Amino acid sequence: MESASSISRNTTHALAEQLSPLTQNAAAIEADRCLYCYDAPCTHACPTHIDIPRFIKKIASNNLRGSAETIFASNLLGATCARVCPVQELCEGACVLGADHKPISIGRLQRYAMDYARDHRSYPVVNASPTGRSIAVIGAGPAGLSCAGELAKLGHTVTIFEKRTQPGGLSTYGIIALREPVDVALNEARMIEGLGVTIKTGVDFGKDLSLPALQKDFDAVVLSVGLGRTPGLGIEGEEAIIDGLEFIEASKANAASLKVGRNVIVIGAGNTAVDCATIARRLGADRVTMVYRRTDREMSCYEHEYDFARKEGIEFRFLTQPSRVVLEGGLAIGLECLGVELGAPDASGRPSPMAVKGSEFLLTADQIVKAIGQIKPSLAADLGLETMKGFIEVDASFQTSLAGVYAIGDCIRASGAASTVMAVQDGKLAAAAIHHWFAQQSAPVEVN
Repeated sequence: MESASSISRNTTHALAEQLSPLTQNAAAIEADRCLYCYDAPCTHACPTHIDIPRFIKKIASNNLRGSAETIFASNLLGATCARVCPVQELCEGACVLGADHKPISIGRLQRYAMDYARDHRSYPVVNASPTGRSIAVIGAGPAGLSCAGELAKLGHTVTIFEKRTQPGGLSTYGIIALREPVDVALNEARMIEGLGVTIKTGVDFGKDLSLPALQKDFDAVVLSVGLGRTPGLGIEGEEAIIDGLEFIEASKANAASLKVGRNVIVIGAGNTAVDCATIARRLGADRVTMVYRRTDREMSCYEHEYDFARKEGIEFRFLTQPSRVVLEGGLAIGLECLGVELGAPDASGRPSPMAVKGSEFLLTADQIVKAIGQIKPSLAADLGLETMKGFIEVDASFQTSLAGVYAIGDCIRASGAASTVMAVQDGKLAAAAIHHWFAQQSAPVEVN
């Protein structure tokens, strides 16, 4: 695997990790605040069901190795999740101290334990005997890494095929460094490799590799392919708009050389849009405006991300629909918009935006970025898989309509919020299901 230096060497201080690590004393004080609840609400609120009181109590007794082991038992990507999980909505939001006091800083304590594991290489090991079974995982994002690591722990041989040059998926390329530096994602991938998983990068499934070939060489195939590119807006001058995920990737590759306008517009109101606006603001834009066609009540970003953006000085224009990019010499100088009224709920369950005729107005800008979600994976149609709302359809065991072919992560998230921690849980549950599927078959074990 390549060094992270090629990606993160020039990241500026403006995008350095937002929260500093806890000191030993601060971690001990915070851990001592925990009530170590029986049947703890925080554990139930965690999608991977980490035994949170247990790992915190081990921090309080200075047993950091034991604390890390507790986290890894439920979540192999605990370092990433400690940083990117919306803890305010999950574990910390469920903390019993939250009603009358400040909730325990669960995310920061988890990061403290995970940083210890990284620094002391206190990682999970494989204790199971080899099973002779082999699995191909397509995609080295959080879901794929989680699934591969859990399968390796069970004694299976796993190979991950990744299209990009680095593993980690959105953790490496698509999450602002302010929340997760590249090194964190790559260190976790190395940990998964340490379990015996082979990661082959630069392999494009569908071009360099076919499903029939994988089915011939492996006992099971897991699709962890995420979603596709950002959809088009279908407006005049759109060629001058920058893709939000590419904007974030460029900021992680070399923030110092990233061209940022003085007056930036970000189209969209999800967490990725907030990340794009934050990058622009912190890298020198005088004015950053987020444009959204509904109201703040329908925004898909988390409430704490919205609060963060406003504190950063980012402006919001609601009930605003882009209609045309105004160009001069091929460069954007403004965004023509229409006012919007909200009508009956659409397929998403939110009020449908309806442009108001004759309400055109112009927002000046010298840079426009779009972050309006991602298109559904085309892979399903290419492979003849059954779909649901455009996503790959799976059963309760994460198996697709093709026997022995499984799918996990954002590519199956037809309902509910897509998040890193849910992808990790998918990987863990799918690994258990695949292991059970193998157990039901008569499979001779021949391992040299």
